[in-house]
Amino acid sequence: MTAPSAPPPGPDFHTIDRTLRAAEARITQGISPTAVSGAWSDWAVHLARAPGKRLELATHAWTQALRWLFWLRHAATQQDAAPLIRPTNGDTRFTDPAWQAFPFNAMAQAHLLTEAWWTEATRGVPGLGHAHADRVAFMLRQMVDVLAPSNLPWTNPAIAEHTIAEAGTNLLRGAANWLDDMERTVSGAPPPGAEAFRPGHEVAVTPGRVVFRNNLMELIQYEPTTEKVHAEPVLIVPAWIMKYYILDLSPENSLVRWLVAQGFTVFMVSWKNPDAKDRDTALDDYRRDGVMAALNAVSAILPDRRIHACGYCLGGTILSIAAATMARDGDDRLASMSLLAAQTDFAEAGELMLFVDESQIAFLEDMMWDRGYLDTNQMSGAFQLLRSNDLVWSRLIRDYVLGERAAMTDLMAWNSDQTRMPARMHGEYLRGLFLENRLTAGRFAVEGRVIALSDINPPIFAVGTLKDHIAPWHSVYKIALFSDTDVTFVLTSGGHNAGIVSEPGHAGRHFQIMTRHHGERYLDPTSWATIAPRQDGSWWPAWAAWLAGIDSVGMVPPPPIGAPDRGLPPLDAAPGSYIHMK
Repeated sequence: MTAPSAPPPGPDFHTIDRTLRAAEARITQGISPTAVSGAWSDWAVHLARAPGKRLELATHAWTQALRWLFWLRHAATQQDAAPLIRPTNGDTRFTDPAWQAFPFNAMAQAHLLTEAWWTEATRGVPGLGHAHADRVAFMLRQMVDVLAPSNLPWTNPAIAEHTIAEAGTNLLRGAANWLDDMERTVSGAPPPGAEAFRPGHEVAVTPGRVVFRNNLMELIQYEPTTEKVHAEPVLIVPAWIMKYYILDLSPENSLVRWLVAQGFTVFMVSWKNPDAKDRDTALDDYRRDGVMAALNAVSAILPDRRIHACGYCLGGTILSIAAATMARDGDDRLASMSLLAAQTDFAEAGELMLFVDESQIAFLEDMMWDRGYLDTNQMSGAFQLLRSNDLVWSRLIRDYVLGERAAMTDLMAWNSDQTRMPARMHGEYLRGLFLENRLTAGRFAVEGRVIALSDINPPIFAVGTLKDHIAPWHSVYKIALFSDTDVTFVLTSGGHNAGIVSEPGHAGRHFQIMTRHHGERYLDPTSWATIAPRQDGSWWPAWAAWLAGIDSVGMVPPPPIGAPDRGLPPLDAAPGSYIHMK
């Protein structure tokens, strides 16, 4: 008796679903309609079931409207009428003195009161979860921002003054700017002025050579500029979400060049810009073929030397994973670990968490499954929304209405030189770290075995920045909660990028620094900020002194570039070839 034949394969219904969702994602720019509608409906349903909250909001609206009407009489007749409400810290929309004159001050006050009321409408709604409350508050803020009087040419006094003074020529320049930007968007050209900051010419010019290359990264070793160098080298692992040369911008603000001038032997990872062929590159590939491959190359060039490993942003996260894995496996090559604006715990990851839930990640995964990668437009759009007043509306008014262009800087040009994210890696990163927070929950496995940050033994130097919207400093600080070694924490002025690119001599910089030694009790971030000593200037010298203080060998003659006898001959001159990949 013959066995029955297998039934013919049927249609892949899952693929049908993914294809349809991927097409939908192209229309919505990667924003899940289900995640958005779910938050709105949750808020609306719970608010509808809370008559007390609705009565509170109605009373608040009526009271504020009466206050504004009574204040309006004084504002129309007095030049120095005290405002009813002041903008929040960092809100610069109404700082122009023209906003103090009537009727513009009345419009600004009405808008700020409206914003405050809508914010109150999402707080304290019984039964509404924090995640949905925060998401609705964020979306409401974006909607109210659109109608801000500062964004409308006919209600913004600064625009009116410029237009009258220039007889409307600012509007002609603005239209020309808009046409130029549209042409650049269609052609894929960089923003105006970025061509003055070319990697290898004006930026990323610190001399060095590529000494190792694989399918994921190039390793650059920089040429020494001092007669003797610190024996233990520095390996820097940048984020692969952008190109490495934020740490090697112009010669005057290059962290790499400055470290070399202080007598450090510096190695830098330069990541490849992935495309559709790299769709199956995993998060662990960045650890194995990135961090560990770079460490192995440095060890081959400088055998029997411990290494100071430094990770920036996402590079610091993968470095922490690598360091914990090394500790688990008895690999003691690290002399220290430095984390620059890098998170290891994602429970307080800031407003980026507004974009992370099961529905949103599944939606992004379908879009990346179709393309093989996450496009730069989705990432840059999300980051701009976090600071829409500064990065969206104010720029639109300046460029297209006032007809002005902000002078291009090396940091701005770097910010426009964006990279993609492999589909598999980004899905694993969002799920394992952002959504499930496995690394600090004791559930992050490498090669089938769980790792723990508390196993990391080398001392840690962590830097957070005061105005960081990507890696909030309270989140960065939590490495002190999950580690069991000496932790020196620095809180510096500036944001996620400008706070790190903070060269000595940069005006207005300041920082706080304090060390918690092994065995000392944990100090929460608010208490830390209250007692940590403040210093003016850049944090770079403090870091260099910290690194030098750990080096137990001292100063030695500079090492050769590469190690040809160990299969690591010098290849391309810095900045290498991967940096030029579009």
